[in-house]
Amino acid sequence: MAVVFAVNGERFELRDGDDPGATLLEFLRSRARFTGPKLGCGEGGCGACVVLLSTYDAAADEVSHAAAPSCLTLAHGLHHRAVTTTEGLGNSRDGLHAVHERLAGFHASQCGFCTPGMCMSLAAALAGAEGKGTAPPPREGFSRLTSAEAERAVAGNLCRCTGYRPIADACKSFAADVDLEDLGLNSFWKKGDAHVSKLPPYKEGGIGAFPEFLKAEIRASLRIDSSASDMAMPGSESSWNRPRSVEEYYKLIASDGSGTKVVAANTSSGVYREAELYDRYIDLRDITELNSVCKDTNGVHIGAATSISRVIEILRREGDDCKDVVFDKIADHMEKVASHFVRNMASLGGNLVMAQRDEFPSDIATILLAAGSSVCIQVSSEKSNVTLDEFLEMPPCDNETLLLSIFIPHCTPDSVSSNARTVNMAGDKTETSLLFETYRAAPRPLGNAVAYLNSAFFAQVSSDGTSGSLILEDLRLAFGAYGTRHAIRAREVEKCLVGKPVSASLLLEACKILKKTIVPKEGTTHSAYRSSLAVAFLFSFLYPATKGNVKPARAVRLNGDVASDTNGNPNCPHSVNIDVSLKETKCVKSGLYSNDHILESCKQIVEISKDYLPVGVPTKKVGAELQASGEAIYVDDIPSPEDCLYAAFIYSTKPLAHVNSIELDPSLDQLKAVAVITVKDIPKGGGNVGANTIFGPESLFGDPLTQCAGEPLGIVVAETRNFANIAAKRAVVNYSTETLDTPILSIEEAVRRCSYFETPPFLLPQKIGDFSKGMEEADQKIYSAEVHFLHNF
Repeated sequence: MAVVFAVNGERFELRDGDDPGATLLEFLRSRARFTGPKLGCGEGGCGACVVLLSTYDAAADEVSHAAAPSCLTLAHGLHHRAVTTTEGLGNSRDGLHAVHERLAGFHASQCGFCTPGMCMSLAAALAGAEGKGTAPPPREGFSRLTSAEAERAVAGNLCRCTGYRPIADACKSFAADVDLEDLGLNSFWKKGDAHVSKLPPYKEGGIGAFPEFLKAEIRASLRIDSSASDMAMPGSESSWNRPRSVEEYYKLIASDGSGTKVVAANTSSGVYREAELYDRYIDLRDITELNSVCKDTNGVHIGAATSISRVIEILRREGDDCKDVVFDKIADHMEKVASHFVRNMASLGGNLVMAQRDEFPSDIATILLAAGSSVCIQVSSEKSNVTLDEFLEMPPCDNETLLLSIFIPHCTPDSVSSNARTVNMAGDKTETSLLFETYRAAPRPLGNAVAYLNSAFFAQVSSDGTSGSLILEDLRLAFGAYGTRHAIRAREVEKCLVGKPVSASLLLEACKILKKTIVPKEGTTHSAYRSSLAVAFLFSFLYPATKGNVKPARAVRLNGDVASDTNGNPNCPHSVNIDVSLKETKCVKSGLYSNDHILESCKQIVEISKDYLPVGVPTKKVGAELQASGEAIYVDDIPSPEDCLYAAFIYSTKPLAHVNSIELDPSLDQLKAVAVITVKDIPKGGGNVGANTIFGPESLFGDPLTQCAGEPLGIVVAETRNFANIAAKRAVVNYSTETLDTPILSIEEAVRRCSYFETPPFLLPQKIGDFSKGMEEADQKIYSAEVHFLHNF
């Protein structure tokens, strides 16, 4: 079964003999020799590898575009797709694209390693904006993007040297609503002389053109029996399988060997690095049932293979149509999960399966749990619907358990008022209000950062007609990512609160119960902080009710895109999900606020002195455009010699231990590892010439005695980089600790055991005079003391 796709308009084909676990990034850099996408983190977290992925819908004759992390995307999963790298936008020989020229002209490239990824994230946003058919055509030289959308286009791309102000300015220069005077210093104009004609020209329609030959192949494939051409039937030797139905999936599973991996987008490999080698992959994305979206009066059923980005679009649209504010809040929170190019690929079902099977600290599982969601699963031929908390409590899923769809129920103010309207003893009607909030605390509020704790709360609150107190009629309190196997409902706290008038004393009692409920498992970092966060979030949610002041759930979006007020209390110090409107604070990137006199200072004309030309002139850096277009050659871009072998370090997992032996895992014979090289293979008299310091030569390998965890013990040599990495991780190291003294963990112990570094004689201070005598005869005395710091890691 051939896999056919295009890269920058060029046709490529993969066969069963090719490695099914090879990523698109590996393919681009080794076989296609497009080195613009860079290998940074290898986890989809830095954006250096971003490419534009285009899909053609033959029935509608439409092309859709999305940014994708090529380091996580498997090349075999790109059948009938088109890939565009930064080289595909343009080059210095045939003409650079406006994206390249503007990033260079706004001084948005320094080392240039991350610049190609920035270019493709921005290009994907520009291509996606062209699909806004209802929007009016933009001014000449601009796109349909707003300033906020343009700036958020590179929200998932990390830059460690340039700084984001010039990058953001380059992106916003494409926005139709931008004030060019607000953009920073650049090589296109002086302040006060800003005009769109001075910018490199940009016209719609020039990004991600889908090749006509690939369109023809897609149309032709639709006329052929897909079961015979696109899916490898059981018993075949195909390494990549694309079932078209659930039945076909289970036929493949029935012939399953031990080396089969089921994937939807493979983004899980960015969280859990591959330590296995698989002979066969089963791609779920062509199963119709797993991609369907069904709406009814009760809610929306979303196929498990639907991407998170598409789920956000569905919830936004459905929330606007039926005024379902819970849908909007869920969409707001999902935009804080991972980065936009990871969300474009990652599936909703995959996220939940990771939370259920691998103890992944999922935000999505927590918020859907509070929303009262349920899932449809199939085990062999039996299909069943279970609540999300029941699904999370099940034994870890295997390939026999297939998650089909996720159901998110409607919850609108109208439905709550009609369904939950009550009559008190006096016959007075009481109205019920709906409250729904989501929270997360993480090292970074947005982007790839696992939360210390996430939570989501749903409540129906009614007013007591006699006392005026507020009563919680229904309550769902969900917490996750605090050091637990999966997200949970705090049912004891719910039981304490439901049906009682909300008061400060009741809230205090609930917080005490919650603190006993949210107990991180042993070994969890910052455990006390996580428990206190849970109490703080619950307090923020319910405290207004103790004052009889609650606001119905609502979602506010800034500039039509960015969610705000997602915690309902912007003054609360624990409200970590609050975003800042760039429209109100135009100088936010320079650390200024929107006071009139400060804004005026931002717009002052910058006078450039000509006394020291060209010093002080905003000249483009030489080579910046080559960096943006991917033409700049870095060391890793130089092709490896033919028949090259690759090596990976084996690292120690124990400090202060004897290394008795190092062997490869016998179950990984298929990795074709060539050898393991340790200290025993170094010839007698050999030395580490690369690390010979004044304290003597540093050991190359920590053998026969390790000094710390993470010390290199040897290297594995294999035919590919991936094989070497897997074999090194699975290496079997035999340690022993006999005849070893206890480790030295304090300065006092080091002094007692005379453990000192030998200071070279030329570094010893020269003795001048009698120090002791001078101190005794001094008029002033020096008093000393000892301070000990106890660190709790």
